[in-house]
Amino acid sequence: MPSRPGLDRASIVEAAGRLADEAGLDRLTLSGLAGRLGVRTPSLYNHIDGLDGLRRELALSGIQELNRHLQRAAIGKESDKALESMLHAYRVFAHERPGVYEAILRAPNPDSMRMQEASNAILDTVLTVLEPYGLTREDSIHTVRAFRAIGHGFVSLEASGVFVGMDLATDDSFRRLIFVFLRGLKSLNKIELT
Repeated sequence: MPSRPGLDRASIVEAAGRLADEAGLDRLTLSGLAGRLGVRTPSLYNHIDGLDGLRRELALSGIQELNRHLQRAAIGKESDKALESMLHAYRVFAHERPGVYEAILRAPNPDSMRMQEASNAILDTVLTVLEPYGLTREDSIHTVRAFRAIGHGFVSLEASGVFVGMDLATDDSFRRLIFVFLRGLKSLNKIELT
């Protein structure tokens, strides 16, 4: 049976992303995706390598999409403003694309050149924004890890509902967290960590 016209890997991954965002990554199935696309499940195998292959493609697409969001957030901004904008973009991406975001959380497969390239592209994006701070390579890598920990940690706590019922706005808390991070980053060259 021939594939539906217009059905290709990109359109399948895009539809899978929307379905994962709506229902959750764990509820993404090939039969559900086939139903969404109006094809029979075997037709998907012409373009993807089963459910595991689909999830790998979704993770790759998600990493690339997140990087585009981070890059757009940094355009025209320098140093603190760029990092602040990128952290807000990270949080927005995670909220708007929860299923895709969940797919990218798994460590990249070291045997997948495409996944490594996509992951390295995000690393390069953040490292480029960090250049004006004059950090050593080692401090820059630690800072990239802190950047991700701030974005992911806050988003994860929000998603788990631990902030629900508190009187203070989470947006304010996130802005304060970024402020503390940036203040610490500025002082990094002035202190010796042991």
